[in-house]
Amino acid sequence: MARAMWTGVITFGLVSVPVGLYAATEEHAVRFHQLQRGTSDRIRNRRVNERTGEEVAGDDIVKGFEVGEGEYVVIEPEELDEIAPGRSRTIEISDFVELEEIESVYFDRTYYVAPRGGEYLKVYELLRAALAESGKVGIATLVMRGRQYLTALRAETQVLVLQTLHWADEVRDPGRELPELPSGRAGRGKELDMALQLVETLSGPWDPSRYHDTYQEKVRELVRAKAEGQEITPAAEAPAATDVIDLMQVLQGSIDRARGGGRLEERGEPGAAASRRKTRKPSTAAAGKPRKTAGKAGRASGPKGSGAASKSELGRLSKAELYQRATDQDVAGRSRMSREQLIDALARAGRRRKRTAAA
Repeated sequence: MARAMWTGVITFGLVSVPVGLYAATEEHAVRFHQLQRGTSDRIRNRRVNERTGEEVAGDDIVKGFEVGEGEYVVIEPEELDEIAPGRSRTIEISDFVELEEIESVYFDRTYYVAPRGGEYLKVYELLRAALAESGKVGIATLVMRGRQYLTALRAETQVLVLQTLHWADEVRDPGRELPELPSGRAGRGKELDMALQLVETLSGPWDPSRYHDTYQEKVRELVRAKAEGQEITPAAEAPAATDVIDLMQVLQGSIDRARGGGRLEERGEPGAAASRRKTRKPSTAAAGKPRKTAGKAGRASGPKGSGAASKSELGRLSKAELYQRATDQDVAGRSRMSREQLIDALARAGRRRKRTAAA
């Protein structure tokens, strides 16, 4: 069971609910120790006095702000806590805004928000449902670990999610920071039409489980190969930049390859396609049984040719396949549905078609 990184209350208006924040993600990078070359001796980092070279205990270390050369103002931890009375344990929602109005560059870390007890579930769910129905996010500030954060509180299925945001003065202006940017937008032409066609060919529903960190896999393989004394195969070089003269030919070749079910590159590698091809053949279930696929009219082949799939049959499909079937059948609200909700919606749609056909 995860431990809360922060506890306090969320307030909106006069309503408040005690909550805890939990890390929503975890890193899986391969960790290395530092060694002295030619030995197995570990390298340790120590906190030492710059003047005397002696190691200093953690309790004897304080924060100092330099106001002049060699002159510091010393700040104690308690003094930092005193200047944020009451606010260090409060997430007070001041505004509600549309999620799409927040540019992606502002988002930083993500946390799950959970109620601190069963007695707070009703108020917690009330806030979650209000955010979900309105499609808005709550903007609030939060003091955690000696820093104040701007945050966005939004609703996911069954859970509230809090994302820390960068302050406005922390976001750089690309026009000033980047050496080269297009001076104008691409006009309508064959090249843009083909680029849009390629995007459409490679489009599909978002399924994060289909992507994985291939670099970390290669690092683990490198460690294993060196431990076993095997030869190491170097990685392939990055592809050359596309020449403007060859752009049409490259675009057409990309479209042809995508339509043929070919992979541009492995998932997780630079330049990889963003999602599942619509033309890809249906996958098979773990037990080796072929999965049912939707027909042109979006009807699943169910038992005895009923034209509607049962819940058990739908349950054997991946979320991506369920989403594609929901798209074929024009199920309303499908982009916001979980896998279970997609199954229920498709099952209901199948029953309606059976009743219509019987009538």
